[in-house]
Amino acid sequence: MRIHHLNCISTCPAGGHLMDGRTPGVLTRGQLCCHCLLLETDDGLVLVDTGLGLRDVASPRTRLSAFFLALVKPDLREEMTAARQIEQLGYRRSDVRHIVMTHLDFDHAGGLDDFPDASVHMLAVERDYAVMQKTWMDRQRFRPQQWGTRPQWRVYGTERGERWFGFDAVSSLAGLPPDVLLVPLPGHTHGHAGVAVRGPDGRWLLQAGDAYFHYREMDLERPWCTPGLRLYQTMLEKDRKARLANQQRLRELRRDHGHEVTICCGHDPVEFELLTGHAMNAPVAAHLPRGWAAAH
Repeated sequence: MRIHHLNCISTCPAGGHLMDGRTPGVLTRGQLCCHCLLLETDDGLVLVDTGLGLRDVASPRTRLSAFFLALVKPDLREEMTAARQIEQLGYRRSDVRHIVMTHLDFDHAGGLDDFPDASVHMLAVERDYAVMQKTWMDRQRFRPQQWGTRPQWRVYGTERGERWFGFDAVSSLAGLPPDVLLVPLPGHTHGHAGVAVRGPDGRWLLQAGDAYFHYREMDLERPWCTPGLRLYQTMLEKDRKARLANQQRLRELRRDHGHEVTICCGHDPVEFELLTGHAMNAPVAAHLPRGWAAAH
């Protein structure tokens, strides 16, 4: 299985250095990636999260909330959508057979409509709470306008499942190889999950979604996060106790099994650039050798 790392539209939150820790000053907007994975399997392509999509780029005010458009001001470039990056890699959008979701926040689920034939996998509790639209914040973050593929959604419970490096109720996914697993990591949302992928070298990559936001939060001895991202996480958390407990479990996973598992989150640009070896604000195909797409 080949793994591609895609930044599917950066967000540019107010606060600059207070948010991302590396933008000079606090009056300039920061930059956070939307770290998605594209998996090449024997049975087609699999996306892990979609980032923002073509329809979000074309009509952001009808798809996204005014609150988040103002707060994080996405860098709405069509070439950075998953759909366009996949095409630049030499594939068709219809080659995406499955999409595995960490959660349904607007910046992770906006591209679902770009892949209308794909099966979409998530935890059942994530679907249920997102659909309820119970609070004002739920209505800002969970956007039914992005959910044209609901008939293709497949959901999984947390009552049973396998164990994976100490994590419980881990689900294998219908139609996907056993090298792709859904790992419950509630807190940020009630049905938030990580997605574990075993690469061709046998090592696992755990895309932990929004279980944490800053790479230094994974430091076991002195975890740290920028003030802006601490506030942002607190504002959006659904279960603070579970969120903090799962962050600690991820630190311990890194300490005890770092030789077997690499952990990344959904928005940290440092992690993204370390894993890819290139800056985050260009499509993945721009960093491949000339002629790669034609050869593959």
